Amino acid sequence: MLSLVTKFPAGSLITGNARFRSLWFARLLSFFGDSVGLIALLLYTAERFHSGLAVGFLMLAGDFVPSLVSPVAGAISDRLDRRLVMISCELLQGALIAVIAIALPTLPLLLTLVAVQSCVAAVFQPASRSVIRELVAGADLERGNAAIGFGTHGMDGFAPLAGAALLAWLSIRGLLLLDAGTFAAAAILLSALPVLKPRPAASSQHEDAPAATEALPRPGWRQLHADALEGVSFLWRDKVLRIITIAFCAVVLFNAVDDVSLVFLSRSTLHGSNSAASLVYSGAGIGLLAGFLLIARTNHRLTILFLILAGYAVSSLGNLLTGVSFAIVAAFGFQVVRGLGLAAMDVGHNTFIQRQVPAELLGRVFGNVYGAVGAAAGLSYLLGGVLLDISGARITLIVAGAGGLTAAVVATVALPRALTAPRS
Repeated sequence: MLSLVTKFPAGSLITGNARFRSLWFARLLSFFGDSVGLIALLLYTAERFHSGLAVGFLMLAGDFVPSLVSPVAGAISDRLDRRLVMISCELLQGALIAVIAIALPTLPLLLTLVAVQSCVAAVFQPASRSVIRELVAGADLERGNAAIGFGTHGMDGFAPLAGAALLAWLSIRGLLLLDAGTFAAAAILLSALPVLKPRPAASSQHEDAPAATEALPRPGWRQLHADALEGVSFLWRDKVLRIITIAFCAVVLFNAVDDVSLVFLSRSTLHGSNSAASLVYSGAGIGLLAGFLLIARTNHRLTILFLILAGYAVSSLGNLLTGVSFAIVAAFGFQVVRGLGLAAMDVGHNTFIQRQVPAELLGRVFGNVYGAVGAAAGLSYLLGGVLLDISGARITLIVAGAGGLTAAVVATVALPRALTAPRS
């Protein structure tokens, strides 16, 4: 496996940095399981409840509900040992997925369990994004983020293909149990990381320095609430971060509906099988893999601003073209285009935040930005589910892509101006 990793443009980070390697393999494993589990949940919900709105509610529980706790979730990673936070979250997520697999519950209970699991994931994500700056030198952040993206979001490409193959031998329950097992295995890998205690604001060090051993005092609820408010205030005061967050949310508001629409486009509009639907879902993941590989090779020639803006436009164009496709293979190809844009967005946003935000606020900014994005995605699922039931998958995807392209144009005008203006 490591011999294959060395061929990746950022492979030296993985093979030469044992701590980063542990994080990379853990993220790869749990994202593989989670991608397979998501396909299983989408197919189960669509087949049992026969409603685009039901699938929309599933995605709403997974993305919007966690946004309600994101300010506190980020504060937890800024206050506690991030290694312990990540391990605990992986184990709890695995237990919740196992309950879903065993029970195959009715819609209300399914939505509740998915919402709780997603809230746990909301605590995990800012800790896992923040810790990259602790493990990788500042000059290598783009390559580090591309490597993590290759091993996590890139699994969105391979895992649905694996899910399509596994459906020949495993039931939906079996796929979900596989997902639960990967969370447990990832927790074991994360235990190899060092203690990653946060630094007080007064003792923040250079971004290339190793993590300090002195931790902040363990917070109570009142302190967490105050920390959460401080994180929201910082994000709102910083003009550049504020504009990036708004633009990011606008693009996601239009485009996240593809998670709901693609299963209906594949099954009903294009008359494909469950395996064909998995193939279409894999397109964006394969595009992500290609995008991360390209960024890892060219990061010194690409600006973060270019990555962000190109990501908005290309990902939106991919959905628009998917909406006008008339064959499974065409829909798959246009989703590959979408994945290229998603890779640019992922590396661009993460690297910009890691470079611009003080270490003691990093978890909260990640939590707030991606919490807001999750809220936008949840609203997209809800409105998109209604539009899907009224007009069908084609119109829904065309509207999504056109709206995202409009938001990308607006961001292209606003973001360069904000970057050249004095920072607040």
